[in-house]
Amino acid sequence: MGWALLGVGLLLALYTLLRHGLRSAPRPRGRPELRGRTAIVTGGSSGIGAATALELARCGARVILATRSARRGEAAASRIRRETGNNEVLFMHLDLASLRSVRAFASTFLRQEPQLHLLINNAGVSAGGTTEDGFSLPFQVNHLGHFLLTQLLLERLRSCAPSRVVIVASSAHCAGRLRPESLGRPPSGLFSTFQDYCDSKLANVLHARELATREQGTQVTCYAVHPGGCCGSDEKQYVYGGWAWAWWCITDTQRISLEIMTLQPRCEDVETAEGVAITVTGVAQVKIMTEKELLAVACEQFLGKSVQDVKNVVLQTLEGHLRSILGTLTVEQIYQDRDQFAKLVREVAAPDVGRMGIEILSFTIKDVYDKVDYLSSLGKTQIAAVQRDADIGVAEAERDAGIREAQCKKEMLDVKFMADTKIADSKRSFELQKAAFTEEVNMKTAEAQLAYELQSAREQQKIRQEEIEIEVVERKKQIEVEEKEVVRMEKELMATVKQPAEAEAYRIQQIAEGEKVKQILLAQAEAEKIRKIGEAEAFVIEAVGMAEAEGLKLKAEALQKYGEAAQLSLVLDALPEIAAKVSAPLSKVDEIVILSGEKGSTMSDVNRLLAEIPTSVRAITGVDLTKLPLFQKATEAKE
Repeated sequence: MGWALLGVGLLLALYTLLRHGLRSAPRPRGRPELRGRTAIVTGGSSGIGAATALELARCGARVILATRSARRGEAAASRIRRETGNNEVLFMHLDLASLRSVRAFASTFLRQEPQLHLLINNAGVSAGGTTEDGFSLPFQVNHLGHFLLTQLLLERLRSCAPSRVVIVASSAHCAGRLRPESLGRPPSGLFSTFQDYCDSKLANVLHARELATREQGTQVTCYAVHPGGCCGSDEKQYVYGGWAWAWWCITDTQRISLEIMTLQPRCEDVETAEGVAITVTGVAQVKIMTEKELLAVACEQFLGKSVQDVKNVVLQTLEGHLRSILGTLTVEQIYQDRDQFAKLVREVAAPDVGRMGIEILSFTIKDVYDKVDYLSSLGKTQIAAVQRDADIGVAEAERDAGIREAQCKKEMLDVKFMADTKIADSKRSFELQKAAFTEEVNMKTAEAQLAYELQSAREQQKIRQEEIEIEVVERKKQIEVEEKEVVRMEKELMATVKQPAEAEAYRIQQIAEGEKVKQILLAQAEAEKIRKIGEAEAFVIEAVGMAEAEGLKLKAEALQKYGEAAQLSLVLDALPEIAAKVSAPLSKVDEIVILSGEKGSTMSDVNRLLAEIPTSVRAITGVDLTKLPLFQKATEAKE
């Protein structure tokens, strides 16, 4: 598969060269008038972008060069302004390998520029690598960065319509293959970088087609163009510590060594500030700097040259500065402080070699000598002075040694005499001290003997006193024991006699109290019972009375309402009860004998009995029979 891609690439390159590169340029047409219109050209500092920006500036447009390198961008803008006389050619920083930079560029542009009519997405790379956003370098620079930039500026393009978006693609899109699962990640394989480039160009074409479809009717048009075969730009691509894609037989590649180079500058018979000719040799370590800008400078100076050629240029520069510095110093300054001299050479030479992209790592003075023995004479004078000082020092030392020896002998005798005196004094002091010690010992011995006897008597006295105190304590203890025995016997008496009696009395008292409470509770219960019975009877009597009263009331109402019939009904209802009550006494009588007086008769007694019936009925029922018409008729008939 890799060889197939290589073949496709070579065929595309050959086709492009034959179709576009080998035929004559098209006849130029008239330039349109673009004054008052604003255009953005990405990658406008070199190649197709620079040529496009130049033509737009000639047409009078306001051109924004959106490039990554400030140095190249400013240089290209200055060159275009100078060639066209159009001062509205500006540089703005844009690094498509950083999406953060793309957003910053869009924000700055929208804030500073009120219009946008033409957006040319021209910048592109073919080298491999990975961006800070995690995408492959060709895919992000060629497509993703331009896609984001277009989306951020699309509203401004619509507001300034008619406007246009031009995406610089390539016929290499025919070999592109986009896979959603690995989109933006570099493909694997032998020719992965070329495949990545083809994929990015296919994404350019698809982006242009989709954008053109979506912007139909908005007067915003979108085009994808294939620029054809061309030599590209004169811009050099610098690769440090890696690799890059190069077209075989088309791309020119050259190497430059970044290894440390050791130089040995030598300045012979250089006159110093005092006119003394000396020779100075040194050792310097230099190398080409790897910062991108400085590496580009070094490549411009030394690309295509050998390492020895580079060494010669740097060596000549160092030797020139070394000669100039030697002419400003004296021999003594150079000879006595070599480190300061070497530091001065480094500080003076560093800017010049730095402008060539070279860094001085170290520079030291190796040797300094002359042919007229000036340095040797300086040494002889120093040696003579040292010898003289040495002789004087020896004589002074011998003199001082003699004086010091005599002083030491005198001091020795003085010390010996003082030592003998001190020995005698020490002996006398020893004897006196010994006698004093003996006297003191004897006195202390006598005092100790007397003190012993006195202390013995005191101790005997203390012992006797202690014995007496012990006897007193024993007597006190005995009394306490006896007192406790008395207390115990009292407690025993109380426990066996007094407490049982008190307990029995307390029991009897409690029983009496309980009986008393019982009687009181029984009396209270009986009283409550009688009260409850009385209340119940009273309630019954009240209820009966109320019922009778209600009955009487109803009877009265019935009598009043029904008149004679009601009264008769009541009489008839009451007659059985009357008869029962009348006959109750007679039920115990076996026979009734009615006796009549001489003047009486049985009939009169019956009449009298009947006359008493209304009174009885009235007492029982409350009905007055004498007021009944029927009873009145019966009475009248009897009369």
